[in-house]
Amino acid sequence: MTRHVGKLELDPQTVKQARALARKAGRPIVTMAKKHTTVAVERATLRLAGLQGADAEGTPWVNRLLDVVRADTGLEHGVALPVWDALLRGEADDLPTLAQKASAGSVRFRLPEGKDAERARKASARQVGRGIKLIDTRRVERDRMIKRHGDAPRQPWIYLIVATGDIYEDIPQAQQAAREGADVIAVIRSTGQSLLDFVPEGATREGFAGTYATQENFRLMRAALDESSKELGRYVRLTNYASGLCMPEIAALAGMERLDMMLNDSMYGILFRDINPVRTFVDQRFSRQVHARAGIIINTGEDNYLTTADAVEAAHTVTTSQLLNEYFAKEAGLEDWQLGLGHAFEIDPNVPDSFRLELAHAMLARDLFPNAPLKWMPPTRHMTGDVFQGYLLDGFFNLVGALTGQGILLVGMMTEAVVTPWLSDRDLALQNVRYVMNAAGNLHEDFRPQPDGFIANRARQVLGESVDLMHQILDHEHGLLDAIADGTFGLMKRPADAGRGLEGVAKKSSAYYNPASEILEAQ
Repeated sequence: MTRHVGKLELDPQTVKQARALARKAGRPIVTMAKKHTTVAVERATLRLAGLQGADAEGTPWVNRLLDVVRADTGLEHGVALPVWDALLRGEADDLPTLAQKASAGSVRFRLPEGKDAERARKASARQVGRGIKLIDTRRVERDRMIKRHGDAPRQPWIYLIVATGDIYEDIPQAQQAAREGADVIAVIRSTGQSLLDFVPEGATREGFAGTYATQENFRLMRAALDESSKELGRYVRLTNYASGLCMPEIAALAGMERLDMMLNDSMYGILFRDINPVRTFVDQRFSRQVHARAGIIINTGEDNYLTTADAVEAAHTVTTSQLLNEYFAKEAGLEDWQLGLGHAFEIDPNVPDSFRLELAHAMLARDLFPNAPLKWMPPTRHMTGDVFQGYLLDGFFNLVGALTGQGILLVGMMTEAVVTPWLSDRDLALQNVRYVMNAAGNLHEDFRPQPDGFIANRARQVLGESVDLMHQILDHEHGLLDAIADGTFGLMKRPADAGRGLEGVAKKSSAYYNPASEILEAQ
């Protein structure tokens, strides 16, 4: 990753204070996450142990097995000790058989104690450890492929969405997009999958405005893009979504199938999918530990705030969230090069100096996080259906990306909010990006705003407002959780004792054990 030199002359003490406040606001959330587990964390553990497949009704065996264990022993102790105790007692020869027998009601689980608990602990650690080693192997594979085929020749990486609903249609479209210059292919999920409390199995051919995230779909698309990497002489990256009710499971599957980026931000699920805040913060920490181990770059969702709140008035909420996301990510083991922190080009084009404001906000993000591959999002909210104006807006968005050295640039579509883009729309969008990037070259090396000019002063103003907001967050009795409940981010009010998935959360008991968490914490 390119290291960027700050150009806004931000006050170092203000920047230091902002990060200190983010740590102070974030620590109670981390403490809470460490003290709780969820059904998704426990199912991810079973997946790392190799449990796959689903019953005749399509319900995954990890769900079936966990449901029975939870009914017999509770969720608060974790799934590992009861499951491997049953295997050691001879209830079944392997996990798939145990899951089937449990689903049929022919196995009862207990929480082992003493030597039985120690044996179950060691057996579960061995089997789950093999799943972690597979993730390690996949990470080495990625490094070798980049060395063999080469990497994208420059940044920003061009990030293009492909998702028809049919994985077998997605594949040729993704490969063609790579030929046209896309560096990162994002297969967005079918609408509503984030609200499913299970991960579908197998290849899928029907989705709604997206394609289901499944292990088999991951495998198929990764294999196809490996072919493209060989053909094009550069490694083509693959992205999907580790968010929603199955965040930890999808993170584990992504690591085992060598995905390269994952959208991973609990705030998005909390605010825009009404998923319980406690559930998602617990799930987020585990999933980010997996991403850290797998060498996966995360993308965060701050851009979404500006689809519901005004992009000028709420600019400081984006900065605040970026600072919090940085703290949460690094605490979970992620490094700077893995932090695809989000921000967006969403100011109303009719606002005077809108381009200068966008430039100020983008430069602020770039200066605050000089080693992070920021993910720059194109205009969506003010795309009216006028494809000519939309194409021009996307060009201005691309120009800001060139001026500020963004790391990951999502390709804007002139037909945004009108239709699902056609291949021809994607071709035109990629032409727009190629023209601007080729014409601008390394323009960010030459561009430096006036120290006391409009852009620099606007950036300092937003940073100051972010510091003020974090003070307000800390003034709440329960800190960040209360701030989220009050509608601080994206104007969405989400209390900690409500929302989808709350029933899938448990406070850990003194006997809790999870071999995956133990291995990931050790990293």
